[in-house]
Amino acid sequence: MEQVIRWGILGTGKIAQAMAAALRDVPGAQLVAVASRGADSARRFGAQFGIERCHASYQALADDAAVDLIYIATPHTLHAKNALMCLAAGKHVLCEKPFTMNAREAQGVITLARENKRFLMEAMWSRFLPAVQEARRLIASGEIGTVQQLQADIGFVADFPPEHRLLNPLLGGGALLDIGIYPLSMAAFFLGPVSQVQTLAEMGPTGVDEQAVFSLLHEGGGSSSCACTMRALSPTELTITGTLGRIRLPGRFYKPDHLVVEPLDGERRVVAAPYLGNGYTHEAIEAMRCIRAGLLESPLMPHAETLALMAVLDTMRGQVGMLYDADHAMVAA
Repeated sequence: MEQVIRWGILGTGKIAQAMAAALRDVPGAQLVAVASRGADSARRFGAQFGIERCHASYQALADDAAVDLIYIATPHTLHAKNALMCLAAGKHVLCEKPFTMNAREAQGVITLARENKRFLMEAMWSRFLPAVQEARRLIASGEIGTVQQLQADIGFVADFPPEHRLLNPLLGGGALLDIGIYPLSMAAFFLGPVSQVQTLAEMGPTGVDEQAVFSLLHEGGGSSSCACTMRALSPTELTITGTLGRIRLPGRFYKPDHLVVEPLDGERRVVAAPYLGNGYTHEAIEAMRCIRAGLLESPLMPHAETLALMAVLDTMRGQVGMLYDADHAMVAA
């Protein structure tokens, strides 16, 4: 029998609900607790997902001895504070993306996790999906030759009031942190560490970047061209091009259930790669695998890469003038 991992969810929003649903499809996972900033919200969430331990404060969840692993599903601006709290209380942590607001915060969280010997991972769920793993396997096999370029876009229409978290700078709003991190993370996953980046953005009336384009050079060679927008419904596709062909993740590349392989010499083929549950299942499975193996980080989303990508995002935001309170605190320090 595999070790049962007892989960707690910190936050009760849409992404928290998605993870709660996903855990139903994870063997050996028990969702035992939830926390909100108010008792009513916690109880409603608990009733929806059959959770008995419903906490009216985040600290109460961190201190709950019945919980092994906490999934942090709060707004970006709270990630570092919440992760530090949970790690200090001896919990393993799966923290929703973006991991923190900047690299300085990320370093602090990673340092505490290592000091306390607790597992910590950024919840970049797309990396763990079967289609993405299969794409990486095909690249490693040499089927499309040496990878030279990657193109990826992600976009939707953010038809929300200005106080909504996506548009509110006080809540970490903006396209780069919320959705631009998807093509950035996937580019690094397939082409390796980023050595150079150039970013352009259009700012909205609330002062956040509503759409941006960015070009990357990678240390091992190859380039990426990426776009993110909260003003338009984009194709949301990803294409990896090599010297012998290409691989496409068509339609919602961040949640693919198949991939298309198009070799220069050979027939185009579609490879089915369905995911379990709602897709979030796979990152939960990986977190539990690592904890059972005594690992402090996942080889698929290691600490060093999370930190490096937060630093790239810092550079990108600096190029377009997108600063947050967390960045001002860094300057003041």
